[in-house]
Amino acid sequence: MILIGLNAVTLGLETSHNIMAQHGTLLHWIDKAILSVFVVEIALKMFAFRWRFFREPWNVFDFLVVGIALIPASGPLAVLRTLRVLRILRLVSMVPRMRLVVESLPHAVPGIASIAGLMLILFYVASVMATGFFGTDYPPWFGTIGESMYSLFQIMTLESWSMGIVRPVMEQYPYAWLFFVPFILLATFTMLNLFIAIIVNTMQEMHEREAKLEQEEIAETVHGDTHQVLQEIGAMRTELAELRKALAAEKG
Repeated sequence: MILIGLNAVTLGLETSHNIMAQHGTLLHWIDKAILSVFVVEIALKMFAFRWRFFREPWNVFDFLVVGIALIPASGPLAVLRTLRVLRILRLVSMVPRMRLVVESLPHAVPGIASIAGLMLILFYVASVMATGFFGTDYPPWFGTIGESMYSLFQIMTLESWSMGIVRPVMEQYPYAWLFFVPFILLATFTMLNLFIAIIVNTMQEMHEREAKLEQEEIAETVHGDTHQVLQEIGAMRTELAELRKALAAEKG
């Protein structure tokens, strides 16, 4: 993790022309040294796990990220060298909390897709209405369905929605706020919060699932230890019984 952080700093410094002019050679050597460590690490993992290495998605992710950094600095693929900065993302595969967040996203896709479909319906209906209401007088914003959808998307993000679009429209249509305010309430404060709610709920479910698995592993370990202790106690009892018999036979 220290090397990944150091590598992130060196990659950022390489974007400065002044720093590269003074310390470019040193930064290149540091980058190569860190990359060598990453390559050795991946090679050792592949040697240890063999084909099982590729069964773990995070191992494949690390393999691709490090592989991109080995692309030659010249030739048609040289532009891909910019993707070296993806090595910073290896922190995600090493920090459990970050991994939990990333692993939660694919599980949230079904719920997100449902909300996205609902938002698409909302945008289409609102775009048709906005084009009919304001398209004649404000064609750059609402002249077509596509332009209306883009303008409504801008309004949904609250970027210059009031002074940039709505207030100019209200100069011609004073009651336009009756359309735009409910749209903002539905699209911005309801739909977008639903996205967040689904992701948070999925993260909570995965956290509970991991906690349950940990408890089951602990229970299995305790059960195994208890069984082993009982076996040892039984063996000790058997030995004690044999010793008693031996002592009784000597006395007899």
